[in-house]
Amino acid sequence: MMTTAAFVLALVVSAFIAGGSATVIEKRSRSEMRVALETAGYSWANVEADGLQVIILGTAPSEAERFRAMSLAATVVEATRVIDATDVAQTEALAPPAFSLEILRNDDGISLIGLVPADTDRESLLADLERLAADGKVTDMLETADYPVPADWQTAFDYGVTTLRSLPRSKISIEAGAVSVTAITDSPAEKARVETGLVRRKTEGLKLSYDISAPRPVIAPFTLRFLIDAEGARFDACSADTERARTRILAAARAAGATGDLGCTIGMGVPSPDWSEAVGMTLAAMKELGEGTVTFSDADIVLVAGANVTQTAFDKAVGELESNLPEVFSLKAELTQKPDANRPETAEFTAILAENGQVQLRGRLPDERQREATESVARARFGHDSVYGATRIDEGLPAGWPTRVMAALEALDELEHGSVTVTPDLVQVAGVTGNPQASDAVARILTTRLGEGARIDLSVQYEKRLDPVLNLPTGAECVRNLNTVLTTTKISFEPGSAVIAPEAAGILDRLAEAMKNCSEFRMELAGHTDSQGSEEFNQQLSQERADSVVAALMDRRVLVGNITTRGYGEAQPIADNGTEEGREANRRIEFVLLDGTPIEGESGTDTAPPAPEGAEDAAPEGSPDAAPADSPAETAPDAEGTAPSTDADADYTGSAPSDDGASAPADPEAEGGTDAEAPETQQPEPTIEAQPATEDTLRPAARPEGLGNGSSN
Repeated sequence: MMTTAAFVLALVVSAFIAGGSATVIEKRSRSEMRVALETAGYSWANVEADGLQVIILGTAPSEAERFRAMSLAATVVEATRVIDATDVAQTEALAPPAFSLEILRNDDGISLIGLVPADTDRESLLADLERLAADGKVTDMLETADYPVPADWQTAFDYGVTTLRSLPRSKISIEAGAVSVTAITDSPAEKARVETGLVRRKTEGLKLSYDISAPRPVIAPFTLRFLIDAEGARFDACSADTERARTRILAAARAAGATGDLGCTIGMGVPSPDWSEAVGMTLAAMKELGEGTVTFSDADIVLVAGANVTQTAFDKAVGELESNLPEVFSLKAELTQKPDANRPETAEFTAILAENGQVQLRGRLPDERQREATESVARARFGHDSVYGATRIDEGLPAGWPTRVMAALEALDELEHGSVTVTPDLVQVAGVTGNPQASDAVARILTTRLGEGARIDLSVQYEKRLDPVLNLPTGAECVRNLNTVLTTTKISFEPGSAVIAPEAAGILDRLAEAMKNCSEFRMELAGHTDSQGSEEFNQQLSQERADSVVAALMDRRVLVGNITTRGYGEAQPIADNGTEEGREANRRIEFVLLDGTPIEGESGTDTAPPAPEGAEDAAPEGSPDAAPADSPAETAPDAEGTAPSTDADADYTGSAPSDDGASAPADPEAEGGTDAEAPETQQPEPTIEAQPATEDTLRPAARPEGLGNGSSN
C-alpha cells in the first residue's frame, strides 16, 4: 500500500509541476512575442498562447507585412511553435496613371513630353506637327501606358493640339479635362485675338487657363494730342512709356476737365524720360487756357490756343511752359485769330467712305495728273471698283495740297466708314472704326505727314461690334444661337400656371449665357401654343409664359430692356395640331430679331459729318435714291388674369431657326401672304450710303393678318 501511495503521490506532484511549467512557458512566450511585435511596429498582430504553441492573429495590411511579422515571430520562439492565423487586407486595384502631355514650340522646333494612352495615333500626330515645326524638327519624348482612357482626355488633347497651330512660341500642358496655355505674341492686337480665339473654341466642361504676353509696341513718332473745345476735354491720341507715366498723364487730363474712360497706349520710343512731366505741365496750361489743342510729336510740342483765349492768358501760359519744360522739348505756340466774315470761300477736298465700302472723291485738285494719282491711290487702298471720282481742277490751290490729300486718304483707310475734309488750314477726320487705337493712328499719320504744327480735327468713334478682335455676334447670329439652345431642351412650366418648373433652371442658365453679348439688339420673345383650349385662353397663356421667361432671365442679371414679349397662342402653328407630335412642336417659344442694328451703336453711326453742300449735285445722273423703310414699332398686348392650362401645354420648346436667326412658318395658312420685297437696287459707282437694315428686311415672311410684325412665325 505504501508503494502504491508513493507512486500516486509522485504522479500528482509530477502533474502539478508539469502544468505549472507549461503555464509559465505559455505566459512567457506570449509576453515576449507581444513585446517583439509591438517594438517592430506590427501593432495589427494579436498574440495568443496554447501550451507551447504561439498563435498570431490579426489582419496584415499587405502580404509582405504578414511575411515579415511571421519571420520575426520565428526568432522569438521556435518556428514549429508559431501558428499563423493572420489575414491579409484586400488590396485595391492599381489606379491608372495620370495621362499628361506637354508640348513646347519655338523657332527651334516642337518637343513632346509626357505619358499618353497606348492607342494614341502617334504617327499621325507627329506627321501633323512636323508640318508646323521649323525645318520639320519634332522631338518625341512620349511614353505610353495601356490603361483605360479618361472620358475627358480626348477633348483636352484635341483642343491643345488645335491651339498649338496658331501659337508659334508657346507651351501647352494637357491633362484629362484641363488645358493650360502659355504663349508669346507679336503685338497686343494679336494677343487679344489669341485670347478671344481660346475662349471661343473652349468646349463646355473643359478647364482652360492661359497666360498670353505681348511686347510693347514701338510708337514712332511718340504722339499725344489733347484738345478742349465746346464738346469738352479729351484725347485724340495718347502715348506713355510706363504704367506710372500713364497714370500721371491721365490724372493731369482729368484735372484739365477730361471725363469718362480715358486710354493711353504704353509703348517704346519715348524721346525723354521726362515725357510725363512735360505732358502734365502742358495739360495744366491747357486747363488755364480753356480752349485749344496741344500736339506732341516726339520732343516737338505745338500748342494752338482757341479763338476765345485772351492774349494775356495766352502769354502767361506759354511763358510758363517755355520757362519750365524739360530741355529736350521745344514749344511752338499759336493763338487762333477770330474768323473774318468777309473771308472768301476756301478750297476743299472731301473723301467719303460709306458703310458698303464705296468711296466718293469730291472737291478740288491742282491738275489732271494729281487727279489721276489721287484716284489711283484711293483704288489701291479701297478697291478698284469701289472708288468714284467727282473732283474738279483748280490751279490756284496752295502749295502742299497734294500732300494733305494723300495724308487724308491714308487716315480714311483707318476707318470702317466716315469722311475726311481737307482745307488749306485744317484737316478734318470723322467716322466709326473697330480699332480702339484708330484715333491714335490717325493723329500719328497726320502729324507725321503734315508736321506737328498742322491743324487737325478728329471725331473718330470706336464701335466694339466692328472690332475684329472681339468678333461679337451679329443680331441674326444672336437669335440663331438663342433658338438653338431652345431646340435642345424644353422649358417646363408648372401645370395650370405660368410658373417655370425647377428643372428648367439649366436651360435658362444657358439662355442667359447666350445673351451675354446680345443684349444690345432689339428682340421679341414669342410664345406659341397648340390648338387645344379656347383661342383667347391660349393667347393669354402664351403671353404670360413668355413674360415668365423674360423675368427669369432678368433674375440671372441679363439686360432685358431690349426684349419685348408677345403671346400668339395657337395662331401660328408650324405642324399639324391633329397629331400629338404636331401639338408638341407647336408648343414653343422663340426669339425673333426686330432690328439688326445694336442700340449702343446707333448714336455712334451718326458721328460722320453730313456731305458737303452740293454733294447731291456732284452725283451723276441716274443714281438711285435710298428710300427709307418704315418699320412701325409694335407692343405686345397686355395679358390679364390667369387661366388653368392643360398638361399637354406644360412644355415649350424653341423652333428650329432659319439662317437669318428667325423661324420660318411651316403652315401656309398661317402665313397670310409675304412681305413685299424691296426691289433690288443697283450699285453704281457714286452710291455712297448703305441702305439701313429695317424690321421688314430682317424677316423671312409676314405675319397672319391682324397679328402685326412682332415675330416671324
